[in-house]
Amino acid sequence: MKKYICNVCSYIYDPEIGDTDNGVEAGTAFEALPTDWVCPLCGVDVSQFDEVDE
Repeated sequence: MKKYICNVCSYIYDPEIGDTDNGVEAGTAFEALPTDWVCPLCGVDVSQFDEVDE
């Protein structure tokens, strides 16, 4: 699964890790994040994230 980076604070969402502190289980693809999920560091929504080039 692809990783995504926040354009505001550079937080990287890694689907293999998820965001368990905010109710997102490991293995959750970026496209499957809840509609109300926001960056856990700066609070922006998913529209502010871009795919990480690996």
